[in-house]
Amino acid sequence: MTDDRLLDTALPAVTNYPRSSRYHGVETAVHTTADGREVPYLKRRLIPKEPADDTIENVPHTVSVGERLDLLAHHYFGTAAPWWRIADANAIVDQRELTDTRGERISIPLPGGGPHG
Repeated sequence: MTDDRLLDTALPAVTNYPRSSRYHGVETAVHTTADGREVPYLKRRLIPKEPADDTIENVPHTVSVGERLDLLAHHYFGTAAPWWRIADANAIVDQRELTDTRGERISIPLPGGGPHG
């Protein structure tokens, strides 16, 4: 017989991600392995078709040699962490697609269209 309290403490806690995380709002699920262990995981995260916030305006940026999304995020947002917002605004999964081609014009999602919000 299994003690439910022991089972609850044996599983890693599935956390609620903050609103600033790309995983905020992504549903969780539990996979049961062949030996009966329960492993929590995040379900698939789909790239949004439209910004969730209608105050976001995409401003153009022309890619220069050596740029990366984390560096662009730091420049525009003040921190490198939300680089994924730029990827989402351009509907890409592999971030290198956006910065590999010099002169490529990409969109930067900014609140109100101004630098650093």
